[in-house]
Amino acid sequence: MRAIRLNPEPAGAGESVIGVFAPCDPRIDRDSRARAANIIRMAADIIAGRIKDIDGTPVKVVYSDVLIDGEKQADTVAAQFRDAKVNILVGVPDTWSFPQLTLISLLQHFPKDTPLNLTCGNSGPKPGVVYTHACSGAVAQYGRLMHINIGTWADTGQNPVMTEGTADALTDWCYAALTFTALHGRRVVVFGHDSMGMETALAHIIPTRNIFGIEITRLDMKLLADMLKKKAYDGNELKELRNWLDGFCKGRIELRNGEDKERLNSSLAMYLIVRDLMKDINAVGGGFMSQLEWGSDLRGIPLPVADVMESLFNSTFDHRGRKAPLPYATEADVQGLLTMLFFSRLTAGNPPLFMDFRKVWEPWEIKKLAGKKGVKLSGKTIWEKKGFVDGDNSGSASFDWAAKPGSSVKEIMSKVSFPLADEGYFPGMGNSVTFVSPPGIKGIAGRMAYSSMTGMFSMVWDEAQTVELPKKLSDAVCRTSSFTWPHTFVVPEYATMVEYKQFAPANHFHMVWGLNPARLEYWMDMANVLSVAPWQARPAFMEGVDRPAPLLYLINGGETQTKLRLASRSI
Repeated sequence: MRAIRLNPEPAGAGESVIGVFAPCDPRIDRDSRARAANIIRMAADIIAGRIKDIDGTPVKVVYSDVLIDGEKQADTVAAQFRDAKVNILVGVPDTWSFPQLTLISLLQHFPKDTPLNLTCGNSGPKPGVVYTHACSGAVAQYGRLMHINIGTWADTGQNPVMTEGTADALTDWCYAALTFTALHGRRVVVFGHDSMGMETALAHIIPTRNIFGIEITRLDMKLLADMLKKKAYDGNELKELRNWLDGFCKGRIELRNGEDKERLNSSLAMYLIVRDLMKDINAVGGGFMSQLEWGSDLRGIPLPVADVMESLFNSTFDHRGRKAPLPYATEADVQGLLTMLFFSRLTAGNPPLFMDFRKVWEPWEIKKLAGKKGVKLSGKTIWEKKGFVDGDNSGSASFDWAAKPGSSVKEIMSKVSFPLADEGYFPGMGNSVTFVSPPGIKGIAGRMAYSSMTGMFSMVWDEAQTVELPKKLSDAVCRTSSFTWPHTFVVPEYATMVEYKQFAPANHFHMVWGLNPARLEYWMDMANVLSVAPWQARPAFMEGVDRPAPLLYLINGGETQTKLRLASRSI
C-alpha cells in the first residue's frame, strides 16, 4: 500500500464546523422518530442562518439525520462528523434515550475539550428534557464540561420550531464555541520585546499556547525599520491610501511642512508592510512595542508613531473598503491583544477599543470641574450619579468608535482628526489619532490577566456604556489627560468608581460593543478562564442575562473552585 500525496491547498487552521445530531429512543413510533429528525434539521438551519465568521461568511454547519439509538449509531455519526471535520457538537434530543449508549459513546470519538451543548424543548410526551438532565449529570460526574439549554418548542406536531429565546441562547453558545475552536492553531505577530516594561502586558508564550492554542510570533522592530527604508511596499497603494485619508480628513490632518508629510506617509506605509507580513503567515492579530526604542529613545533615531497603523488594523474598513478588524495592541500589550481578539471574535467581528485606564472621575470630582467651568449639571445623568472613566491612549483606537454602530465610513471619518504627536513623548513625531466617542454604545469592558500562582488567565469585566458630556466639560476632561488622543467616556454597569479603580488588573482596558455576559461566560467556561466580576452590586446570576452555570461547577464547589481544579489536572 502506498502513501497518498496531499495537494498543497490553503491551510485550514482554526476552521470550525458545527455538527448537529440527536439521540433517540429505539422503542418509539415512526412519527416520533420522524419528528426527531425534523428537529435536527430545524436546529441546524437556525444555527446556519445566525452564525457568521468575522468576515461575514457563514460558518459551516452539518447535521446527521441518523438518530443515535445506541453504540452502533453513535459510531456512524461520529464517523460522519470526523469526515466533515466537526469540532463543535450540538445535540437536540426530543425523546428519552440511554446516555451511555448514545451521547457518551459519541463523545469518546472526540477530544475532551470539544464544545458540547444539548438544547431541548421542555416537553412531556417523550421527554428530551429528561434525557438532557441525565446526560448532564453523567458527563459532569466524570469531570467534563457540557452546557445545556432547556428551552422551548411545541410538545406536539411534526415540525416544531424553537422559540426565539431558545435560539438566542444557542446562538450565544455557538459564538463562544466558535471563538474557542477557531483560534486554535492561529497566531499573532508582536513587534518588539516587553511592552515598555509593563509586566501585565508580557507575552506569556507557553500558557497562551497551552490554554488558547495561539502561537505568538515575535519580530524585531528593526525588521520594520529596514522594510520602511527599503520601501518594501507598493508605492501606488501608498498613494491610494494617502488619497483616501485626505479625501475624508484633509482639513483635519495637521502637517506643518514636507517633513511632516513624509512622516505621515511612513506611518501609512507601516500599515501596508505589517498588513502584508501578517497576511503572509495567516496572523489573526498583532502588536507593536513602539516605546521606547522606536519613537522615543534619542540615543537612536526616533521614527514616526504607529497610531494611524494601529487604528486602521482595529477598524472595520480601510482604503480598500469594508474588512474584518484585525485586533492590534499598542505598546506590544499582549494581554490587551488577547482581550480584544476574544472580544471581537465573540461578536463576529465588532471593532475592539484599546484604552488607557486613565482618569477615574468620581461624581464629586466631575461636579467640582463643572463648577469651575461654569457648566450647569442636572444631577440626573448616569455619569453625574456614578462617575465615569476617561479611556484614552495614543494608539490602537478603532476609527469605528468615533461614531455609533452602523455609521457609514464617511460619517465615522468626519469625526476623526490627526494632530501632530506630542514631541516630548514622541520625538520621532508623526500624527496621532483623536476623536470623542458618542454616547449610548453598550457592550462589555474588560481586561485579561495572568497569574503564575495558578498558571491561569482571568477576565476582569463588567457591562458598560459610553456617555456624552456637555461640550465645554468634555473639552476640560480631555485636556486633563492627553487632549490629542482618542477619548471614550465609559460608565460600568455594576462597578462603583471606587471598585473600578481599585480592581483594575492593568493600566489598559478594552471594550467591544454588542457582547453580552452570557456569550462571554460560555467562552470563559470553554477556555477555563476565571471570571472576575467582584462588583458588590452585581448579582451572582441574572436570568436572561447570564448563562446558567454548568452542573460541573455546582457539584464541585463552585465555578472558581472547579476551574482551578481543571487547570491543575491539565498541568
